[in-house]
Amino acid sequence: MKRTVHFGAGNIGRGFVGLLLHQAGYHVVFADVADALIDSLNEHPSYTVRTVGTGSGEFTVDGYSAVNSAKDPEKLTEEIAGAEIITTAVGAPILKIVAPAIAAGIAARPAGSPRVAVMACENAINATDILETEVRKNYAGDDLDERAFFANTAVDRIVPNQPEGSGLDVTVEVFHEWAVERGPFGGDVPDIPGITWVDDLEPYIERKLFTVNTGHACTAWYGWSEGYSVISDAIADRAVSAHVLSVLNETAALLVAKHGFAIETQQAYIEKILDRFANPHLEDSSERVGRSPMRKLSRHDRIIGPAAELAERGFDHGSLLDAFRAALRFTPDSGDAEVQQLQDLLNSGREAGDLVQEITGVEPGHPLFASLERIVAEEQDRRA
Repeated sequence: MKRTVHFGAGNIGRGFVGLLLHQAGYHVVFADVADALIDSLNEHPSYTVRTVGTGSGEFTVDGYSAVNSAKDPEKLTEEIAGAEIITTAVGAPILKIVAPAIAAGIAARPAGSPRVAVMACENAINATDILETEVRKNYAGDDLDERAFFANTAVDRIVPNQPEGSGLDVTVEVFHEWAVERGPFGGDVPDIPGITWVDDLEPYIERKLFTVNTGHACTAWYGWSEGYSVISDAIADRAVSAHVLSVLNETAALLVAKHGFAIETQQAYIEKILDRFANPHLEDSSERVGRSPMRKLSRHDRIIGPAAELAERGFDHGSLLDAFRAALRFTPDSGDAEVQQLQDLLNSGREAGDLVQEITGVEPGHPLFASLERIVAEEQDRRA
């Protein structure tokens, strides 16, 4: 049976990537460091993925196995050595942590065996490039390209916090998109019905990041400020939805100008995204979606990334600046380390320009810098 090793056995791993690979006929080996999760996967022969929304259904995932990547590295190496595909859903910052294990597994592959495909399925632009760089750093030989190849992907499926007591079962939205660049496969792509194969991935990555992720974060930040704990309730508020739509109209202008999307196509995509946010069955929390503001306000992510490019083109980006301000004021008592880090910076008394550089990575002289500096200074004055 075809085998794939997937790093990250959390809700996204089980409810999205693992499900689609299972449906394509692969034996999925889940790798994770969470003891209880790995034990549960090995103890239970199956779990259920429930999709909610129009066309909802239930799908059983079985025939998988699981390995504790921290406690059983030898077993993990063995599994990678026999896999056809390696995927991840661990979060972009964790890719450098799983890279040594991937490098060891690739090195252990039998000489002459087909090259293994490596794909990082993360909410980051060209995440597989990040993973490849780290794997190369940890690979001892000079034959990596003979044993493996790396393909970037763009993934999109909302997987909310799961109800208490769900166990391994996962609830996800019906909609999903998994786009993978065709080129690294040399024209011989595997038969995975859930994948959309594309020649140029960048437009798909940026369309998703600057529409779905941008809009989701803005809905969370604005919704939380209005007292909404659930995303579907937040987007139902006309004031919140107006803010979000204004932001997405700005990112749409960038995507149309940069990638040649038809205006009508992008507007239809925005409408679909807003409908997804409004799905009451997902019960996704504003605190979950709005968390990790330091990452989400970084230079090439969902807010500052499009705002910087719009500023460079001389396009309107005022709504994205307003969203930046909303993120600075997002202070739920959720225990999120990045929320606390951001607030500590804003309360540190440091110069606003220094904080802009640390929070966003935008440098003085960039056409966006002065506006960001003004907003940070105003926020500091508000707290004084």
